[in-house]
Amino acid sequence: MNAAQLLIKLAFLVDNSLRYQRIKRFFRNLLENDDYPYKKYFDYFMIFLILTSVVIIIEEVKTSIAKWLYYYDVYFVTGVFIIEYLLRLWVYNDVHKIIIAEYEESLFLERPFDLRRVLKDIAKKKLEYILSPLAIIDLLAILPSYRELRILRIFVLFRVFKLLRYSQNITHFFQVLASKKIELFTLLMLVAFTILVAGISIYVFEEHANPHINTLYDAFYWALVTISTVGYGDISPVTHEGRTITMIIILVGVGLISFATSIIVSAFSEKLNEIRENRILHTVKKLDDFYVICGFTNMAKLVAKRFKREGVDFLIIDSDPTVVQEALNMGYLAICEDATQKEAFRHINLDNTKAVMTLTNSDMHNIYICLNVRSFSKECFIISRAVDYTSHKKLKLAGANYIISPYTTAGFFAAKIIDEPIAIEAVNDILIARKNALCEQVEILKDSFLDGAQVGDIDFDRYKLILLGIVYKDELAPSEEFRYKFTFNPDEETPLKAGNILVVMGYTVSIAHFKSRVIESSLKHGKKKA
Repeated sequence: MNAAQLLIKLAFLVDNSLRYQRIKRFFRNLLENDDYPYKKYFDYFMIFLILTSVVIIIEEVKTSIAKWLYYYDVYFVTGVFIIEYLLRLWVYNDVHKIIIAEYEESLFLERPFDLRRVLKDIAKKKLEYILSPLAIIDLLAILPSYRELRILRIFVLFRVFKLLRYSQNITHFFQVLASKKIELFTLLMLVAFTILVAGISIYVFEEHANPHINTLYDAFYWALVTISTVGYGDISPVTHEGRTITMIIILVGVGLISFATSIIVSAFSEKLNEIRENRILHTVKKLDDFYVICGFTNMAKLVAKRFKREGVDFLIIDSDPTVVQEALNMGYLAICEDATQKEAFRHINLDNTKAVMTLTNSDMHNIYICLNVRSFSKECFIISRAVDYTSHKKLKLAGANYIISPYTTAGFFAAKIIDEPIAIEAVNDILIARKNALCEQVEILKDSFLDGAQVGDIDFDRYKLILLGIVYKDELAPSEEFRYKFTFNPDEETPLKAGNILVVMGYTVSIAHFKSRVIESSLKHGKKKA
């Protein structure tokens, strides 16, 4: 078996090895995937190593350090840096895929396997990583460990630069600057040209008259300090020609600084929304049992206000930047996306959501949003608004679990308020929690004092609550529509069990106290059983 055949066999062996793929995926996520839950701990660990190493090297400049600190820096820190560098080089690309691609191409074209070409492609890909800026910083950050060559200690700076990998804020800053690289390169060329002309001019006029300008390097140093408007004052022109050039350079420097400022400001203005949305999505990924509100309409504002008051996590999605900015100003998490498009939910884990609420003013948009959500999750609970009653069936078919008809409800209230104005006003006060009273649901938790009891066993008067009814969940129901059954004003002999939901009415503080008692009794009984 020659070298080419052995290489091909190893490539297919690696490609079919699930263990190898799993290990490589783990290290790739750990090193490069910001969404990986364990990456932040790795970043904190590396930041700690970098900072302690820099402190040790700086301290060692004037005083001798303890032997264990020397060993920690030379062997442990450097060892970790070397391992990290090799791991990044390994996960940068898949060598076996290059070999397999060449093998399959050679079979298809009926030509010999070109081993030289494969090795060249592998080396090219690895060299691409080795010559990348961050990889060069990683490599140079290893060099300060070799104390025998004191000149290498200057590379301690690269250990500080290595922090770029682990700080998202600094990374975002450089990404913003990279988006304006053409403008910044043009500015750099203009600055270099101005320094060149000014340096040569001041050297010609001042070299014989000014004792501080002896070389062309001194002239270029003066030009850079002057054009940046710093003006240390260590070199000052003494001739009329030199002072004239200085005045011109100062004016040019002010213009160049303004130009640089405008470039950076425009870059941040263009990227600010993208950076802000990335931060919001990163925050959302850490949430569990949160709501997604699609469309920041008047109804959505009422829902958001209620959620904020109760401390419920939620995210607002709207396609209008003005509306999104309004939501952000109110302190809500909001992103500017079209909820009818797949991109809106691509970075949101719908399995962690409690429900998605489609509250736009258009039934057609709500239908498309329901279909879009269902393409990502079949289990996600969807609450949809219906403007037109004829849209109910379409929304059900699109995947909505529950439909709200605000105009139908408003019509019912308008009709009832004529005959029973006081009763309707009281119900309205409860629904919107006016006067600190509301109607709330309380789930019966397993092993709580409610689990296994009867309605008559619970002294609701002591908790200053009124029991309106009980919601039973029927897992064997033919459809979602019949899954929940509500029993109004149940008898005292009615049994209670885990999973049932009590619908109670009372003051906010009374409901909160009752809920806390249910949770505490469930946890306490669970610990005793354990």
